[in-house]
Amino acid sequence: MDDHQNKDNMREVAEDKLIDGAFKHLIDTYMASRHRKKIDIITKAFNFARQAHKGVRRLSGEPYIMHPIAVAQIACEEMGLGSTSIVSALLHDVVEDTDYTVEDIENIFGSKVAQIVDGLTKISGGIFGEQASAQAENFKKLLLTMSDDIRVILIKICDRLHNMRTLASQPANKQYKIAGETLYIYAPLANRLGLNKIKTELEDLSFRYEHPEEYASIENKLAMTQSKRDMLFDDFTKPIRAALDKMGIKYELKARVKSPYSIWNKMQNKHVSFEEIYDILAVRIIFQPKERDEEINECFNIYVAISKIYKSHPDRLRDWVNHPKANGYQALHVTLMSKQGQWIEVQIRSDRMDEIAEQGFAAHWKYKEGGDTVDDDSELNNWLSTIKEILDDPQPDAMDFLDTIKLNLFASEIFVFTPKGEIKTMPTGCTALDFAFQIHTFLGSHCIGAKVNHKLVPLSHKLQSGDQVEILTSKSQHVQPAWINFATTAKAKGKIQAILRRDSRETQKKGEAAVRDWMQQNELQMTTANLDKLCDFHNVQKHEQLFFAVGEKSIALSDKDLDVLREKKKEGTSSWLKRIPFFGHDKKDDKKEFFVVGSDFNKKKPIIISEDNIETFIFPNCCHVIPGDDVLGYIDNKKRIEIHKRDCPVANRLKASFGNRILDAKWNMHKRMFFDATVEIHGIDRKGMLLDVSKVITDQFDINIHKVTISSDHGIFDGTIELRVHDRDEVKVIVESLRKVEDLKEVQRIL
Repeated sequence: MDDHQNKDNMREVAEDKLIDGAFKHLIDTYMASRHRKKIDIITKAFNFARQAHKGVRRLSGEPYIMHPIAVAQIACEEMGLGSTSIVSALLHDVVEDTDYTVEDIENIFGSKVAQIVDGLTKISGGIFGEQASAQAENFKKLLLTMSDDIRVILIKICDRLHNMRTLASQPANKQYKIAGETLYIYAPLANRLGLNKIKTELEDLSFRYEHPEEYASIENKLAMTQSKRDMLFDDFTKPIRAALDKMGIKYELKARVKSPYSIWNKMQNKHVSFEEIYDILAVRIIFQPKERDEEINECFNIYVAISKIYKSHPDRLRDWVNHPKANGYQALHVTLMSKQGQWIEVQIRSDRMDEIAEQGFAAHWKYKEGGDTVDDDSELNNWLSTIKEILDDPQPDAMDFLDTIKLNLFASEIFVFTPKGEIKTMPTGCTALDFAFQIHTFLGSHCIGAKVNHKLVPLSHKLQSGDQVEILTSKSQHVQPAWINFATTAKAKGKIQAILRRDSRETQKKGEAAVRDWMQQNELQMTTANLDKLCDFHNVQKHEQLFFAVGEKSIALSDKDLDVLREKKKEGTSSWLKRIPFFGHDKKDDKKEFFVVGSDFNKKKPIIISEDNIETFIFPNCCHVIPGDDVLGYIDNKKRIEIHKRDCPVANRLKASFGNRILDAKWNMHKRMFFDATVEIHGIDRKGMLLDVSKVITDQFDINIHKVTISSDHGIFDGTIELRVHDRDEVKVIVESLRKVEDLKEVQRIL
């Protein structure tokens, strides 16, 4: 017994030492910062939180208090925040996890800290609940609290970053949920707040847990090509150093290497291999301006000097110095041709601009510790007022609401001029209609066209940076349903949908009355089951959509509808049966039922997909899974399991909205079944090309070519080859071998 007690005591002493060490490190970091020193309140918050979380452990086994200390450390060291934020970070889980209330926090630490902790408590447990509607509500709360005090969101990002850094202790299904949520919300949010370093780390950590093999492969390739990059950097910067020394500038040259996630993203979007990505290396020139108010001119002086050494790319000069991004980012980007024949991007920025680029808003809007208010800044206020506009009229559908928010907050910017020459910042890809709604709802809803650079254009015309736009209106014009297809900003989409919803409510009511009358005439009850059958028959998702369609007369109820309602469902025919993209199963097993998740189902254990059970899962068309793909399971509304690729766009939305329904899935296949896979090829047309391609596939791999489509245009050809394969590895080997065929320039698996 004593021995047992001794062990417990020793463990307690060791843990106390660990906690004290972590807190001392936090205080040392804070003391070294430029903030006014308020150690007493930080120590008070630490002791309070330590006591409140006493005896509680994280999944990793360490004392729970280590988490709030780590979050406070990130807030202090990596975001440069002051004492109010550090105190709030230390206390951020107290209200949610212990018996203390927000009132207790207010009495001990004051109203400001209480407000921030309350904001953090409202959005705790991830943004998302079990239901999508709850998740949208939570997201609205998050944004509302954020528009009161931006520190809520900054500390939430610190919290998420620490959770991502310690994600290894979570089960795989939780890892996918948290990583998916991070990519969907937190990384773009960090980007919009200008927290570049944190955004990159969040993306990389998400990528590492969702696609461990691909992550390891890119890390490995980066390590193998490191010495080559170092040589290129040294050779390229040597004459630049000489020129800057001659100008008497104090500077630092840094090599910026593209992150694994960015590389992978580019490989996916541009369909290129790692070796074909030319911009893995960029060069950063960070200088100390001789005069602070001359730093913009000095950026251009450096640009002029280095473009005398290397040829610059005419279309790739990005002036974020005179026109900072909405997240405060300032730099001059120029792309130069190196002596090795490679384009290299050079980013020129002052030390101040560099701090803003790395730390974002925290460096930009320093808090007045006395009054605890954010320094007023138009960009920050613009951003927060955009959020408030979206919240004034949120979408009824949670996913729409989320996408609308993402659409607006996380887009890149262009600069557009009004007829009077005022500059407006708009998201890339926006249209003349978006611009009209940006200025005024009345202008948008009565807009008939626009003049862009004095030329008449339709509402759907996409705007470019530097365009001057005049909106043309007519009192007789009304919002059209088709407008939603070419509105891209949250404000325009939100306003159009609100006006259309108002109009459609009347139509819907008319339709509902018509359906009720029709049911009564045919001696049927207007039950949920009957309405579901009609929705299935007419291929609409919701009862409201059915009513609307009947109201606007695009659906007419007839005898066929009566047959649907009166017939008993035939066994084995089900409207939701989804295409299963594989062959080679036993015909007598065709009537296998889908697996249904029961109450005793363990979500933490991976589901194993094998030849014996593959037909009991649903394989939707969105991502065309084959064995070997990184996959996950999703429990649908009818408790069946869908299988998706982990990077499938639909899966990304599911991870962010229904995280608790995500399962880990693993393959246990034995090359007995065949699956559809499509490979896309592009190259230079020549005699015998098709023969060489088919030879590689059939001779080397004995694989069945299902269909080949080739089209040639002016000596360039495009084609797709549909194959029957056992798994992803076979496709990989085929793609690698096809890349070796002469004059074949691009090969990749699609779908």
